Amino acid sequence: MASSFPNPSFPHCSFLISNSTSSTHFPLSYPPTSLTVFPQISSTKNGSVSKIHGKFEKFQGETPQDDVLDANPSSSLQQQLSQEVEEDDSCLPSDLEGAVRQSGEAAGLFVSSGGARAIVELLIPQLQFLDDEGAQAELWELSRVFLESLIEETNCEKVKAVFPDAGAAALLEYRWKDASFKISSLSDRKPVDIADEIVVMVVPDYQMLENVQKIAAALSDDPPRPLIMWNPRLISEDVGVGFNVRKLRRYFLSTFTTVYSMRPLPSGAVFRAYPGLWKVFYDDKDRPGRYLLAKELISRPDAGDLEIIFGNVADSDQDPSFLDKAAGVLSSLTRFMKAISK
Repeated sequence: MASSFPNPSFPHCSFLISNSTSSTHFPLSYPPTSLTVFPQISSTKNGSVSKIHGKFEKFQGETPQDDVLDANPSSSLQQQLSQEVEEDDSCLPSDLEGAVRQSGEAAGLFVSSGGARAIVELLIPQLQFLDDEGAQAELWELSRVFLESLIEETNCEKVKAVFPDAGAAALLEYRWKDASFKISSLSDRKPVDIADEIVVMVVPDYQMLENVQKIAAALSDDPPRPLIMWNPRLISEDVGVGFNVRKLRRYFLSTFTTVYSMRPLPSGAVFRAYPGLWKVFYDDKDRPGRYLLAKELISRPDAGDLEIIFGNVADSDQDPSFLDKAAGVLSSLTRFMKAISK
């Protein structure tokens, strides 16, 4: 059964909601990566990025070698020709804010096509450790970038952002008086209203999993409304969590579709932006900061898939440094599989 918008109850959005669920599985934990994130957030809203620039240059805090060519007038023809060629990594964002905006666009496309439950994950170390000084403030600012991008993509005027605690929600509501979305917290008596047409849970954690499930169930009622979880942390590695609880949690997360995923690896990256396929990249040894496409997949690659992909790349590359990096990837994936099998 599907419900189309707009209708008398939801006049502000134009999309179709389907009750069907996806079999995409959300990973239970992630291995640490060696990526360093540049902390500054640009105020530019729609800046274009040249394809010859190094990918994730602001993540790594390095100046791409191609920028040196920009200062040489004799290279202008070479630059023009390079820009006309579709690069393997042209789909990848060039900085953190670009990734967040791209994730908002992907989520908006998913909702507009009838999707009901979505997950957006930016598996970047700086966004994974909220206890670090200044990390939460930056995370909230990035969440606003996502929300504004989502609203721009869907043209929806009634978006509700649900934050993990009342303190953060109250502070942001005070600071963001000009926000085009409403704010609540998971600990509120009624975090979601009937008037809310798209609900975004910002970094929901495992301690509030029961509240998250209740909200998801309420949004599934007629008329169904989209629910997006932005960088959820619903998995706890506590030994005391029973098998049945873990099983129910896995089933709940399996009803969501991962519409955007950015996961850097020591020698590459795993990437997906709806409606595109999952893509596995490896470092381009001839162009630092750039990636080459190793493989595209319909579903999220697991540890076995990545082991085969990076193993094949390593076999065709005799560079010892790449072999060392590939070994590091396989080692981290082994730890990852051990963690989720507990």
